Amino acid sequence: MVVHFLFLVFMAVGGFLAWRWPRLIAAHLAAAAWGVVSVATGVECPLTVAEDWGRRTAGERGLPPEGFIDHYIEGVIYPEEHTTVARLAVALLVAVSWIGYVRLIRRRKARTVRSSDGGVDSPPRVTPG
Repeated sequence: MVVHFLFLVFMAVGGFLAWRWPRLIAAHLAAAAWGVVSVATGVECPLTVAEDWGRRTAGERGLPPEGFIDHYIEGVIYPEEHTTVARLAVALLVAVSWIGYVRLIRRRKARTVRSSDGGVDSPPRVTPG
């Protein structure tokens, strides 16, 4: 359950983490793509299958047929009638994080180019002689 929640949090805000650690963007793109696929097609998440198996193996009741999100999130964190709004809010959050990521990467590249061209950001060059 904890891994599942962490995955959902990463899916929502992983793009912001990529601002600090750019290598995370590929993992975040994959997580966001999985989120879109699962919402669009209703395909069952492997983490839900694993959690259900773990619960049953431990002698507990498995997850309901509706799955992880319906059991732990809908009706608990937000009312069921606001599912569409919640999904759109997460999509907006992801879009904002990606736009910010692209802007930061462009700014860093521009700074690197200016530095290598002897621009304002570069230290003074010392020439022998």
